[in-house]
Amino acid sequence: MTSYDPVLRASDADRDQTAAVLSEAFAAGRLTSVEHADRLEAAYAAVTMDDLVPLTRDLPDISAPARVTAAERQKVAAVFSKVVRGGRWIAGRHTALSATFGALIVDLSEAVLPGREITLEVNAYCGKLIVRVPRNAHVIDEVGALFAKRAVSGGTGDGEGPVIRVVGRAAFGKIIVSREKSDWNLPGTP
Repeated sequence: MTSYDPVLRASDADRDQTAAVLSEAFAAGRLTSVEHADRLEAAYAAVTMDDLVPLTRDLPDISAPARVTAAERQKVAAVFSKVVRGGRWIAGRHTALSATFGALIVDLSEAVLPGREITLEVNAYCGKLIVRVPRNAHVIDEVGALFAKRAVSGGTGDGEGPVIRVVGRAAFGKIIVSREKSDWNLPGTP
């Protein structure tokens, strides 16, 4: 991004390029995890090119094509165990969540979401998978179930929040996507 028009509106490709520079800087130790999360959040909220430039001004530019980073794809699994993921963390644009004979609890309410839309690929086989989404999120439910409980509750968001597409399946298990912890109905959940 050497030359730019500061009032020009930023495109998704511009935001992705900035995210790639930030991810490379984080991987190289130039940014702390908190700095990376803050700048990544600002990058995906940027409206103009002038909003993006300060985020990478103190970092070297990367000329090689960006490889898939943690900000793009993640996997969280619970196999014969209980796994809880919450607090401030960076979710992937495509995140695979699976619970096999265990419980997986993922709280996205404080997570940094790398873009306006993310996809959660869920799979619960003889397990429980619970996802808490931000209050203003719009959830698109595309989950199938076979001898399973599947619930998406808490409304459709306010239109200003992120779009969370939930795809996958539950077999002999339980998948709950909610905005409230009270909807989880799982003893011992945080």
